[in-house]
Amino acid sequence: MNAMNTHYPDAVRVEPVNRHTLAVIVDNEPGVLARISGLFSGRGYNIESLTVSETEEARHISRITIVTTGTNAVIEQIKAQLDRLVPVHRVVDLTLQGNAIEREICLVKVKGEGEHRSEALRLAAAFGAKTLDATLNSFVFELTGATEDVDRFVRLMSVIGLVEICRTGISAMGRGAEPL
Repeated sequence: MNAMNTHYPDAVRVEPVNRHTLAVIVDNEPGVLARISGLFSGRGYNIESLTVSETEEARHISRITIVTTGTNAVIEQIKAQLDRLVPVHRVVDLTLQGNAIEREICLVKVKGEGEHRSEALRLAAAFGAKTLDATLNSFVFELTGATEDVDRFVRLMSVIGLVEICRTGISAMGRGAEPL
């Protein structure tokens, strides 16, 4: 029985699931990405976006940006487990820091003939997309922006004649003069 001496069970507490962007500074060595992705898959956590690149060539340091979702307890557990991995130098939750700048690059191939051709060009101009390739019946556009803007652009282009999409995933950085 619960604290109030009733036979009814306590109400189930449902914690909200939040999206978090994590910046992870690691040694640039073979197997690091496999260990990090293995940590996520082994515990049933999902990676919504993952970008990685060497940022300090002389010290062989890379920066991994991971976007994941979970309850506050799950996010804290992910950060603690990442922090314990040997090649990891630092884990920073950019979502908790607040006001992080997040951007994504997307390449979008669109069929465009007749009226659809001019509409594709008009929409690309409205979103600030660059035309990387143009043929008589197709375009390849490059768009850099927030994930929501990229999603909106892709939805609109799907009506016109979307052929193919390639997205980089989110890159993020905290505002201000302080380094990560």
